[in-house]
Parts: sequence; C-alpha cells; structure tokens
Amino acid sequence: MEGYGPETYGDRWAGVYDTWVEERLGGDSARAAVDGLAELAAGGRVLELAVGTGRIALPLAERGLEVHGVDASEAMVARLRARPGGAAIPVTIGDFADVAVDGTFDLVFVVFNTFFALTSQERQIECFHNVARHLTAGGVFVLEAFVPNVARFDRGHTVRPLRMTADEVDVEVSLHDPATQTVQSQHIVIGRDGTRLQPVHLRYAWPSELDLMARLAGLELRERWAGWDRSPFTASSEAHVSVYARRP
Repeated sequence: MEGYGPETYGDRWAGVYDTWVEERLGGDSARAAVDGLAELAAGGRVLELAVGTGRIALPLAERGLEVHGVDASEAMVARLRARPGGAAIPVTIGDFADVAVDGTFDLVFVVFNTFFALTSQERQIECFHNVARHLTAGGVFVLEAFVPNVARFDRGHTVRPLRMTADEVDVEVSLHDPATQTVQSQHIVIGRDGTRLQPVHLRYAWPSELDLMARLAGLELRERWAGWDRSPFTASSEAHVSVYARRP
C-alpha cells in the first residue's frame, strides 16, 4: 500500500483503537488474554510486541509483572503514557520485527492478529528469529491470530458494511492478493463531521506456515488453542493462540 509504513496503522487508529477493539471483541476479551498471559509468564519478565495503548500490558503490570513494550507508533505510545501506570512501562519505538530491546524475557507475545502487520514473509521470519534471541531458556513466544479465510473475497476484493447508525456508517473496502497473501483495506467512516480513512495492510499466514517459521528460528509449537479459554483447536477454528518454546 503506497504511503503505508510500520507506524501508519498506529498513527491513524490510535484515537479510536480501544473503543473499536472493545466493540469488536467485547469487554471480556482483554481480561481473558491477560489471565492466560499472566499464567504463561509465571512471574517472569514480559515483552509485548506492538504494545499500542497498553490494553494488555497495563493489566499485566498491575499484577506485578515487569512488562516492556515495542511499538512503531508514537501516537499509540502517547495513549499508553496518558493512562494510569503507562509512564512506568519501558517502550522501545520501532518496528517490532526487530525486537530492539535489551535482555531476555520469559514471555514475549503479540495479540489480536498484529503479527500480520509485518507485511512480508521475510519480516515475519526475522521477527521469529529476533524473538528467539530474546527468550530465556524456558521462555515462550505467544501469538494470537485469525485463521485465514480467503472465501470472504470475491474476485480479489470485498466491500462490506461494518457498522451503521443514524449519524455514521463504517464500511470496509479490501483488496486481496493470494500470491503474496496480502490484504490492503480501508475502513471508511462517514459521519456528520466528515470522512475518516483508517488503512490496514497485512500479510496473513496459515498456522502451519507460522510453525515452520518457528522451526527456522529454533522454536517449536508447544500448545495451540482456539482461544484464550484453551478450547481445542480444530479444523473449524477461526482463530488460534499458539505457544512456541525452544526446541530441546
């Protein structure tokens, strides 16, 4: 997508991100993720890739965990800093594929499909390698993402309404390239105060492809669930929470 960089999503979505996620996932989604991540951290040092507004990092820190973050968008991080406790979380500004932080961590995680914001297979592989270098011997890398569903595209594109009120309509327009596994989207919000464009560019990967990336980085799949409730992952699952650890 022309003019789209690592920081674009955060810069354009920062002002509405928390509300949008809560409307889409529900108020209990963050709590379930925090419960699961806190258990996997087991009191250790934690790093969130694409920490954003602190939706997950802040509740983890409130449980006494040492939480660090990486994010490319200063606008997102400003939102984090403005929240209670946000100033205490160390954040490195940069593309999270580089994992440009010091030290090792018992838990590194990326949630809500954000791993797919790395828009090439090469950058996704680099992220796995960099995460592996920052894991303790017993550490885990947790990745939450959707299972691709290319059937939702008709001849390489889709237009669908997401939300409509008497004063506002939110429409998603997407282009799909199956050769590169990329999707370019615009959320077009039209309301009384004008029009807002919120772009998204992602590269999806199948669970099996993620597992191969992990193996290339010296990691292996330890567990995979259909959600944070640890329900079994099956052929009909629409999302997954995957836990990777060092290969013995």
